Amino acid sequence: MSRLTRRTLLTGSMTSLALLRSTLPGLAQGGPPPEDAIDGFGGYDDDRLYRDEAGQLYRRRGGQYVPYSGRETYGRPVPGTEREPPPRRTVDEAPPPKGAPVPKLGENRAVDDGPIDYARAYAAITDDAFPVQPFNWKKANPVFLRQEVAFNGRYEPGTIVVDPRAHHLFLVQPGGRARRYGVGVGKQGFSWSGNATINSKQAWPDWYPPKEMIARTPKLAREVSQLQSGLGVPGGTRNPLGARALYLWQGNKDTLFRIHGTLEPTSIGHSVSSGCIRMINQDVIDLYGRVGVGTKVVVIT
Repeated sequence: MSRLTRRTLLTGSMTSLALLRSTLPGLAQGGPPPEDAIDGFGGYDDDRLYRDEAGQLYRRRGGQYVPYSGRETYGRPVPGTEREPPPRRTVDEAPPPKGAPVPKLGENRAVDDGPIDYARAYAAITDDAFPVQPFNWKKANPVFLRQEVAFNGRYEPGTIVVDPRAHHLFLVQPGGRARRYGVGVGKQGFSWSGNATINSKQAWPDWYPPKEMIARTPKLAREVSQLQSGLGVPGGTRNPLGARALYLWQGNKDTLFRIHGTLEPTSIGHSVSSGCIRMINQDVIDLYGRVGVGTKVVVIT
Protein backbone atom coordinates (compact mmCIF):
# COMPACT_ATOMS: atom_id res chain seq x y z
CA MET A 1 0.00 0.00 0.00
CA SER A 2 1.45 3.39 -0.98
CA ARG A 3 2.07 6.20 1.49
CA LEU A 4 -0.55 8.37 -0.27
CA THR A 5 -3.19 5.64 -0.02
CA ARG A 6 -2.50 5.08 3.69
CA ARG A 7 -2.71 8.82 4.33
CA THR A 8 -6.06 9.06 2.51
CA LEU A 9 -7.57 6.14 4.43
CA LEU A 10 -6.31 7.49 7.75
CA THR A 11 -7.74 10.95 7.08
CA GLY A 12 -11.12 9.48 6.16
CA SER A 13 -11.17 7.25 9.26
CA MET A 14 -10.31 10.13 11.58
CA THR A 15 -13.01 12.32 10.03
CA SER A 16 -15.66 9.60 10.43
CA LEU A 17 -14.57 9.00 14.02
CA ALA A 18 -14.84 12.69 14.83
CA LEU A 19 -18.35 12.88 13.40
CA LEU A 20 -19.44 9.78 15.28
CA ARG A 21 -17.90 10.97 18.53
CA SER A 22 -19.93 14.18 18.41
CA THR A 23 -23.17 12.17 18.64
CA LEU A 24 -22.12 9.78 21.39
CA PRO A 25 -21.74 11.64 24.73
CA GLY A 26 -25.41 11.74 25.63
CA LEU A 27 -25.91 8.08 24.74
CA ALA A 28 -22.69 6.89 26.38
CA GLN A 29 -23.63 8.62 29.64
CA GLY A 30 -27.18 7.28 29.57
CA GLY A 31 -28.64 10.67 28.66
CA PRO A 32 -31.36 11.40 26.10
CA PRO A 33 -30.65 11.16 22.38
CA PRO A 34 -29.98 14.38 20.47
CA GLU A 35 -33.09 16.54 20.03
CA ASP A 36 -33.01 16.12 16.26
CA ALA A 37 -33.52 12.36 16.61
CA ILE A 38 -36.43 12.32 19.04
CA ASP A 39 -39.25 11.52 16.64
CA GLY A 40 -37.68 11.11 13.23
CA PHE A 41 -38.78 14.56 12.06
CA GLY A 42 -35.81 16.59 13.26
CA GLY A 43 -37.41 17.32 16.63
CA TYR A 44 -40.74 18.35 15.06
CA ASP A 45 -44.10 16.70 15.71
CA ASP A 46 -44.66 15.77 12.06
CA ASP A 47 -43.31 16.29 8.57
CA ARG A 48 -45.85 18.91 7.48
CA LEU A 49 -45.97 22.65 6.97
CA TYR A 50 -48.83 24.89 8.06
CA ARG A 51 -49.73 28.29 6.64
CA ASP A 52 -51.44 31.14 8.47
CA GLU A 53 -53.72 33.81 7.05
CA ALA A 54 -50.74 36.00 6.12
CA GLY A 55 -49.01 33.21 4.21
CA GLN A 56 -46.32 32.58 6.86
CA LEU A 57 -45.19 28.95 7.04
CA TYR A 58 -44.91 27.09 10.35
CA ARG A 59 -43.87 23.71 11.67
CA ARG A 60 -45.16 22.09 14.83
CA ARG A 61 -42.80 21.33 17.71
CA GLY A 62 -44.04 20.10 21.08
CA GLY A 63 -47.61 21.05 20.18
CA GLN A 64 -46.61 24.64 19.37
CA TYR A 65 -46.26 26.25 15.93
CA VAL A 66 -42.86 27.76 15.14
CA PRO A 67 -42.01 29.79 12.00
CA TYR A 68 -40.36 27.89 9.16
CA SER A 69 -37.79 29.68 6.98
CA GLY A 70 -36.74 26.95 4.55
CA ARG A 71 -38.00 25.83 1.18
CA GLU A 72 -41.13 23.75 0.61
CA THR A 73 -42.35 21.27 -1.97
CA TYR A 74 -46.00 20.19 -2.13
CA GLY A 75 -46.55 21.60 1.33
CA ARG A 76 -43.62 19.68 2.84
CA PRO A 77 -40.32 21.02 4.20
CA VAL A 78 -37.19 20.46 2.12
CA PRO A 79 -34.55 19.02 4.49
CA GLY A 80 -31.45 21.13 4.97
CA THR A 81 -32.93 24.37 3.61
CA GLU A 82 -33.99 26.03 6.86
CA ARG A 83 -31.85 29.14 7.14
CA GLU A 84 -31.98 29.73 10.88
CA PRO A 85 -33.47 28.17 14.03
CA PRO A 86 -37.10 29.16 14.78
CA PRO A 87 -37.15 32.31 16.93
CA ARG A 88 -38.20 31.91 20.54
CA ARG A 89 -41.34 33.56 21.91
CA THR A 90 -40.58 37.07 23.12
CA VAL A 91 -41.33 38.13 26.69
CA ASP A 92 -44.22 40.41 25.74
CA GLU A 93 -46.07 37.67 23.85
CA ALA A 94 -48.64 35.99 26.05
CA PRO A 95 -48.14 32.21 26.02
CA PRO A 96 -51.19 29.99 25.47
CA PRO A 97 -52.78 28.50 28.60
CA LYS A 98 -50.93 25.44 29.80
CA GLY A 99 -52.47 22.28 28.38
CA ALA A 100 -54.67 24.18 25.91
CA PRO A 101 -55.11 22.38 22.57
CA VAL A 102 -53.36 24.02 19.63
CA PRO A 103 -55.56 24.04 16.49
CA LYS A 104 -54.07 23.50 13.07
CA LEU A 105 -53.59 26.73 11.17
CA GLY A 106 -56.62 27.49 9.01
CA GLU A 107 -58.71 24.76 10.65
CA ASN A 108 -61.03 26.96 12.69
CA ARG A 109 -62.43 29.04 9.86
CA ALA A 110 -65.31 31.41 10.51
CA VAL A 111 -68.65 30.03 9.32
CA ASP A 112 -70.44 32.22 6.77
CA ASP A 113 -74.13 32.32 7.68
CA GLY A 114 -75.03 35.02 5.19
CA PRO A 115 -76.87 34.44 1.91
CA ILE A 116 -75.00 31.92 -0.25
CA ASP A 117 -72.99 33.82 -2.85
CA TYR A 118 -71.45 31.26 -5.20
CA ALA A 119 -68.68 33.59 -6.36
CA ARG A 120 -67.55 33.85 -2.74
CA ALA A 121 -68.47 30.32 -1.63
CA TYR A 122 -66.43 28.63 -4.38
CA ALA A 123 -63.56 31.09 -4.65
CA ALA A 124 -59.93 30.07 -4.09
CA ILE A 125 -58.89 29.68 -0.46
CA THR A 126 -55.38 30.94 0.21
CA ASP A 127 -55.36 31.26 4.01
CA ASP A 128 -55.59 27.58 4.90
CA ALA A 129 -52.79 25.14 5.68
CA PHE A 130 -52.71 24.34 1.94
CA PRO A 131 -54.26 26.36 -0.90
CA VAL A 132 -57.64 25.32 -2.30
CA GLN A 133 -58.23 25.91 -5.99
CA PRO A 134 -61.39 27.81 -7.05
CA PHE A 135 -64.32 25.68 -8.21
CA ASN A 136 -65.89 26.66 -11.52
CA TRP A 137 -69.47 26.71 -10.27
CA LYS A 138 -70.75 28.34 -13.46
CA LYS A 139 -70.11 25.12 -15.39
CA ALA A 140 -71.50 22.82 -12.69
CA ASN A 141 -75.00 21.41 -12.52
CA PRO A 142 -76.72 23.91 -10.18
CA VAL A 143 -78.63 21.13 -8.43
CA PHE A 144 -75.35 20.02 -6.85
CA LEU A 145 -74.27 23.45 -5.61
CA ARG A 146 -74.59 24.45 -1.97
CA GLN A 147 -78.00 25.88 -1.09
CA GLU A 148 -80.63 26.31 1.62
CA VAL A 149 -83.74 24.18 1.01
CA ALA A 150 -86.98 23.13 2.69
CA PHE A 151 -86.63 19.85 4.58
CA ASN A 152 -89.55 17.94 6.02
CA GLY A 153 -87.72 14.90 7.38
CA ARG A 154 -88.10 13.55 10.91
CA TYR A 155 -84.48 14.13 11.83
CA GLU A 156 -83.34 16.47 14.57
CA PRO A 157 -81.50 19.69 13.69
CA GLY A 158 -77.77 19.06 13.43
CA THR A 159 -78.20 15.61 11.84
CA ILE A 160 -76.44 14.85 8.56
CA VAL A 161 -78.65 12.98 6.10
CA VAL A 162 -77.16 11.54 2.90
CA ASP A 163 -79.37 10.57 -0.04
CA PRO A 164 -77.07 8.54 -2.34
CA ARG A 165 -79.64 8.24 -5.14
CA ALA A 166 -80.08 12.01 -5.37
CA HIS A 167 -76.38 12.61 -4.66
CA HIS A 168 -77.23 15.08 -1.91
CA LEU A 169 -76.08 15.60 1.66
CA PHE A 170 -78.37 17.55 4.00
CA LEU A 171 -77.38 19.25 7.23
CA VAL A 172 -80.73 19.54 9.01
CA GLN A 173 -81.54 23.01 10.35
CA PRO A 174 -84.33 24.20 12.68
CA GLY A 175 -87.65 25.33 11.24
CA GLY A 176 -88.01 22.73 8.50
CA ARG A 177 -84.90 23.81 6.62
CA ALA A 178 -81.61 22.17 5.63
CA ARG A 179 -78.30 23.13 4.12
CA ARG A 180 -77.85 20.93 1.05
CA TYR A 181 -74.64 19.97 -0.73
CA GLY A 182 -73.94 17.88 -3.80
CA VAL A 183 -71.89 14.73 -3.19
CA GLY A 184 -70.26 11.84 -4.98
CA VAL A 185 -71.06 8.41 -3.55
CA GLY A 186 -70.02 4.77 -3.86
CA LYS A 187 -70.17 3.03 -7.19
CA GLN A 188 -72.06 -0.24 -7.57
CA GLY A 189 -70.76 -2.79 -5.10
CA PHE A 190 -69.24 -0.14 -2.83
CA SER A 191 -72.33 1.71 -1.58
CA TRP A 192 -73.67 1.44 1.96
CA SER A 193 -76.49 2.74 4.14
CA GLY A 194 -77.32 2.99 7.81
CA ASN A 195 -76.57 5.17 10.83
CA ALA A 196 -73.15 6.33 11.97
CA THR A 197 -71.54 8.96 14.17
CA ILE A 198 -68.71 11.37 13.46
CA ASN A 199 -65.96 9.97 15.66
CA SER A 200 -63.25 12.46 14.67
CA LYS A 201 -62.52 15.35 12.31
CA GLN A 202 -59.28 16.15 10.53
CA ALA A 203 -58.08 19.03 8.40
CA TRP A 204 -55.85 17.99 5.49
CA PRO A 205 -55.72 14.39 6.70
CA ASP A 206 -53.27 11.71 5.68
CA TRP A 207 -54.87 8.89 3.70
CA TYR A 208 -54.16 5.24 4.41
CA PRO A 209 -55.74 3.19 1.64
CA PRO A 210 -56.42 -0.51 2.33
CA LYS A 211 -53.72 -2.92 1.23
CA GLU A 212 -56.18 -4.49 -1.21
CA MET A 213 -56.70 -1.13 -2.92
CA ILE A 214 -52.96 -0.55 -3.20
CA ALA A 215 -52.52 -4.04 -4.66
CA ARG A 216 -55.15 -3.58 -7.37
CA THR A 217 -54.10 -0.03 -8.31
CA PRO A 218 -50.52 0.18 -9.66
CA LYS A 219 -50.69 3.98 -9.92
CA LEU A 220 -51.66 4.23 -6.24
CA ALA A 221 -48.80 1.93 -5.28
CA ARG A 222 -46.41 4.53 -6.71
CA GLU A 223 -48.06 7.36 -4.75
CA VAL A 224 -47.95 5.92 -1.23
CA SER A 225 -45.02 6.29 1.14
CA GLN A 226 -44.21 5.28 4.68
CA LEU A 227 -46.01 7.64 7.09
CA GLN A 228 -46.39 7.57 10.86
CA SER A 229 -49.24 5.02 10.76
CA GLY A 230 -48.22 2.95 7.75
CA LEU A 231 -48.26 3.24 3.97
CA GLY A 232 -50.27 6.25 2.86
CA VAL A 233 -50.51 9.55 1.06
CA PRO A 234 -49.63 12.62 3.19
CA GLY A 235 -52.20 15.35 3.65
CA GLY A 236 -52.04 18.14 1.12
CA THR A 237 -53.13 19.24 -2.32
CA ARG A 238 -52.39 15.81 -3.85
CA ASN A 239 -54.30 13.79 -1.26
CA PRO A 240 -57.59 12.17 -2.40
CA LEU A 241 -59.29 13.07 0.90
CA GLY A 242 -58.97 16.75 0.10
CA ALA A 243 -59.13 19.57 2.61
CA ARG A 244 -61.20 17.94 5.36
CA ALA A 245 -62.41 14.53 6.48
CA LEU A 246 -65.13 13.39 8.89
CA TYR A 247 -64.59 9.83 10.15
CA LEU A 248 -67.72 7.70 10.51
CA TRP A 249 -68.03 5.06 13.21
CA GLN A 250 -70.81 2.72 14.29
CA GLY A 251 -70.59 2.19 18.03
CA ASN A 252 -66.92 1.55 18.80
CA LYS A 253 -66.06 0.35 15.31
CA ASP A 254 -64.66 2.36 12.41
CA THR A 255 -66.84 1.91 9.33
CA LEU A 256 -63.83 2.90 7.14
CA PHE A 257 -66.18 5.32 5.37
CA ARG A 258 -65.57 9.06 5.39
CA ILE A 259 -67.16 12.32 4.35
CA HIS A 260 -64.29 14.16 2.71
CA GLY A 261 -63.10 16.56 0.03
CA THR A 262 -61.89 15.52 -3.39
CA LEU A 263 -59.31 16.11 -6.08
CA GLU A 264 -62.05 15.50 -8.67
CA PRO A 265 -64.86 18.02 -8.12
CA THR A 266 -66.43 17.07 -11.47
CA SER A 267 -67.26 13.67 -9.92
CA ILE A 268 -69.84 15.31 -7.65
CA GLY A 269 -73.29 14.06 -8.61
CA HIS A 270 -71.97 10.65 -9.69
CA SER A 271 -71.50 7.21 -8.14
CA VAL A 272 -67.78 6.71 -8.55
CA SER A 273 -66.14 6.37 -5.13
CA SER A 274 -65.16 3.30 -3.14
CA GLY A 275 -67.98 3.96 -0.71
CA CYS A 276 -66.94 7.26 0.85
CA ILE A 277 -69.00 10.43 0.48
CA ARG A 278 -66.96 13.03 -1.38
CA MET A 279 -67.64 16.77 -1.55
CA ILE A 280 -66.26 19.85 -3.26
CA ASN A 281 -63.42 21.08 -1.03
CA GLN A 282 -65.11 24.42 -0.34
CA ASP A 283 -68.28 22.55 0.65
CA VAL A 284 -66.60 20.08 2.98
CA ILE A 285 -64.77 22.98 4.67
CA ASP A 286 -68.14 24.70 5.16
CA LEU A 287 -69.71 21.51 6.57
CA TYR A 288 -66.66 20.82 8.75
CA GLY A 289 -67.12 24.16 10.51
CA ARG A 290 -70.79 23.45 11.26
CA VAL A 291 -70.66 19.97 12.80
CA GLY A 292 -68.81 18.47 15.70
CA VAL A 293 -67.65 15.11 16.94
CA GLY A 294 -70.70 13.06 17.92
CA THR A 295 -72.88 14.32 15.05
CA LYS A 296 -75.34 11.68 13.85
CA VAL A 297 -75.06 10.68 10.18
CA VAL A 298 -77.86 8.84 8.38
CA VAL A 299 -77.31 7.34 4.93
CA ILE A 300 -80.72 6.43 3.54
CA THR A 301 -81.49 3.75 0.97
